[in-house]
Amino acid sequence: VQLVESGGGQVQAGGSLRLSCVVSGTTISINAMGWYRQAPGKERELVAVISSGGYTYYADSVKGRFTISRDNAKNTLGLQMNNLKPEDTAVYYCASKRGYSTVVVRRAAEYDDWGQGTSVTVSS
Repeated sequence: VQLVESGGGQVQAGGSLRLSCVVSGTTISINAMGWYRQAPGKERELVAVISSGGYTYYADSVKGRFTISRDNAKNTLGLQMNNLKPEDTAVYYCASKRGYSTVVVRRAAEYDDWGQGTSVTVSS
């Protein structure tokens, strides 16, 4: 299984970015998927997750600004990030939990596969 993130970069506060995670070796339409992030000096934290059935969960800090989506035809997970803030600066990781899950999976330890991350920097 391989997960490859892209779309990170540098943007000013208030701007937007769209992250993509292309997945191979497993079918994301079945799996629970998620986006996590890790800022310098901080622990990895949940950003947004989506269950196999399409239920979503967002961290309070991104609710209303970020949208997680899944393109089953392209086996790609997306994260649309709007109204970015300096505190959104982090490396963003895509994660996949193999097997069908009727509920959202929030614990990072439950995910089986991770990408290498893509860096997002938001300047004020």
